[in-house]
Amino acid sequence: MARETIIAAGSNGPEDEQFNTALRPHSLDECIGSPELMEKLRIAITAARQRSEPMEHVMLHGPPGLGKTTLAYVIAHEMGATIKVTSGPALTRPSDLIGILTNLDTGDVLFIDEIHRLTPAVEEYIYPAMEDFKVDFVVDSGMHSRTINLPLKPFTLIGATTRAGMLSPPLRTRFGIAHHLEFWSDEDLARRVRMTADMLKIAYDDDAILTIARRARGTPRIANRLVRRCRDFAQVKGDGRLTPKAVNAALNLEGIDLLGLDDLDRKFLGIIIDIYRGGPVGIEAAAATLGEEVDTLVDVVEPFLLQRGLLARTRRGRSVTLKAYDHLGLPAPADDRPDAPLFGDPPA
Repeated sequence: MARETIIAAGSNGPEDEQFNTALRPHSLDECIGSPELMEKLRIAITAARQRSEPMEHVMLHGPPGLGKTTLAYVIAHEMGATIKVTSGPALTRPSDLIGILTNLDTGDVLFIDEIHRLTPAVEEYIYPAMEDFKVDFVVDSGMHSRTINLPLKPFTLIGATTRAGMLSPPLRTRFGIAHHLEFWSDEDLARRVRMTADMLKIAYDDDAILTIARRARGTPRIANRLVRRCRDFAQVKGDGRLTPKAVNAALNLEGIDLLGLDDLDRKFLGIIIDIYRGGPVGIEAAAATLGEEVDTLVDVVEPFLLQRGLLARTRRGRSVTLKAYDHLGLPAPADDRPDAPLFGDPPA
């Protein structure tokens, strides 16, 4: 349960979304991190506004919780445009997409989350809509069939995905701006946590802010969630002020260690060490041993472990690193190569 409520970088439901929406920045100047992307967007937005044209299409990809949806809202706000939000799984038929496209006004922003999950039939209609602002669809069938050319008002499409590799090349090349969002640094997260605490009118010590930032897995959505949990703990168990003592006690209660790992992260590393002698091991075998879905490990657990250098991906499977042994307080094996062979078969 800890991952579903605390460490999961994805949304935890309407309440979580409402909280994050209230804390969202509204302009590029308020955005934190990714200075190159901010400058790129600032130039593109300014140029588009000077020409009174829609901004070119934007693709944002990276792990969940890093601000892709937030940036879409910021771009729409900076352009003075209305944003329409949908997702790849919601667009199951071409008529779903056409209905949205025909209701867009000039300059509007269409944001499609998890755009890699569009069906091929729907994706075919996006191509002419992005390039020529029109859609062609066939009505009737057989000798009575005819093609209707439907013009669209110029708009900006912003796509977001956590799996850029699953995008088809024709779709990927139609975006003028494409950027990969990286995990945030501790310094940027500390600024985000401080801003959140100020907006929620929470008294805090600077050391407590840094503690939350360091244990937020490089993800602003998780940082905001940790602020809420620490606020509740400080209110009930203390005087309401975020102090290092209160924050550490709150996060220890949730099972979040000094690197931001939770129980599932530690179990994942632990079974590779205990059952598979440190690896390498296939992700399917690790998931079966752990009793988790492969997608959960690939999308939620692995990205942060890889980024922190606790896990290595090799052509033969996953292996833990010396840093993982050290973090878990376990003795390192004699052969510390990331792709070291197994010392015998794993137990049945």
